[in-house]
Amino acid sequence: MNVLIIGSGGREHAFAWKIAQSNLLTNLFIAPGNAGTKEVGTNLDIDPTNFEVVKKHILENNIKLVVVGPEDPLVKGIHDFFLNDTELKNVAVIGPQQYAAQLEGSKEFAKEFMVRHNIPTAAYESFTAENLEAGYSFLETLKPPYVLKADGLAAGKGVLILNDLQEAKDELKEMLTNKKFGAASSKVVIEEFLDGIELSCFILTDGKSYVNLPNAKDYKRIGEGDKGLNTGGMGAVSPVPFANDTFMKKIEERVIKPTVDGLHKDNIPYKGFIFFGIIKVDNEPKVIEYNCRMGDPETEVVIPRVKSDFLELLIAAGKNELHTKTIKLKEESACTVVLVSGGYPEAYEKGKEIHGLNEVDNSIVFHAGTTLKNDTIVSNGGRVLAVTSYGKNYKDALKQSYQSIDKICFDKMNFRKDIGFDL
Repeated sequence: MNVLIIGSGGREHAFAWKIAQSNLLTNLFIAPGNAGTKEVGTNLDIDPTNFEVVKKHILENNIKLVVVGPEDPLVKGIHDFFLNDTELKNVAVIGPQQYAAQLEGSKEFAKEFMVRHNIPTAAYESFTAENLEAGYSFLETLKPPYVLKADGLAAGKGVLILNDLQEAKDELKEMLTNKKFGAASSKVVIEEFLDGIELSCFILTDGKSYVNLPNAKDYKRIGEGDKGLNTGGMGAVSPVPFANDTFMKKIEERVIKPTVDGLHKDNIPYKGFIFFGIIKVDNEPKVIEYNCRMGDPETEVVIPRVKSDFLELLIAAGKNELHTKTIKLKEESACTVVLVSGGYPEAYEKGKEIHGLNEVDNSIVFHAGTTLKNDTIVSNGGRVLAVTSYGKNYKDALKQSYQSIDKICFDKMNFRKDIGFDL
């Protein structure tokens, strides 16, 4: 089978690395891909949100399965485009349709869904510029810190957590009337603050059945001790040590199963991955958010722990046959540490030559923001590489990743030396 992966980051390289190991694969394409995906497949230099161009390449290359990595093409309706096109409607797409992608694309949609299906989450209300005063009043009923979330997609930056009531009111006004996050904040969800420790859970579903992928915990802040600005993710560990069997059973029964059943009850077809952002509060799970795709860099620790043929599972999801499959996982822990450009998540330079990749032999190096310049691998983004290792526990795996990082360098390279510090 010929397969196309859409995206260009570490998540997509992890998908490509795993799918390339399958005996069911004929040819693998990645659009647009990066310097790492080029080693396991063919990169297509196209914009994945230009669906007509995507279609052209699918027909030319006889592609039968498309795996959508990032949220943008999903929220823009790539799956619907395929279903409504006579030449593409029989190509399987792993990634939900536009309406279902609102689980990630609209905080309000997700919250209403959770309330409707009794899925535990923080108390909330939604506001627009028209009822700004009501938003102020709602803030006054809450205890600090105050959580403000732009309803739409804001590239992971649309959430504010503030300790001062007046500052929360001022920021609410900034978001709603001055469009602080553009169209994404034309509606704002205010919710109660949940105090606890977070983890990420993932499933692959065909809308009726599902398989559980390994859980993970990622680290979003740029600075050690979880200080400083939010990033796309500086590292991740899997499995999460505090998520024992009893707690995972609670997540399955109270969150995962009701979500899949809820989609079915609401007649929302869903084919693809669901990410559950979970917070453990007093030993009980609550949902912070859904994503309609795999997380990054969690994918770089989750996928290496999957023992089963990943492509076989994706094909089954595409054919609504996931109920016939089980998933086998590796016992070892996996940890990844992300190497970023100097200055990230603020201004940074691209085009830095990367040295030492050939010297790494006990870790998997997933490329995130890389490209080729005259056959030399150079940096091409804020997050550049994710160095993933196995170990009998997360400490051993991390130790190996840090040893491998010692062999890699590029100008102004930065990384966190404390991934897993809070475990």
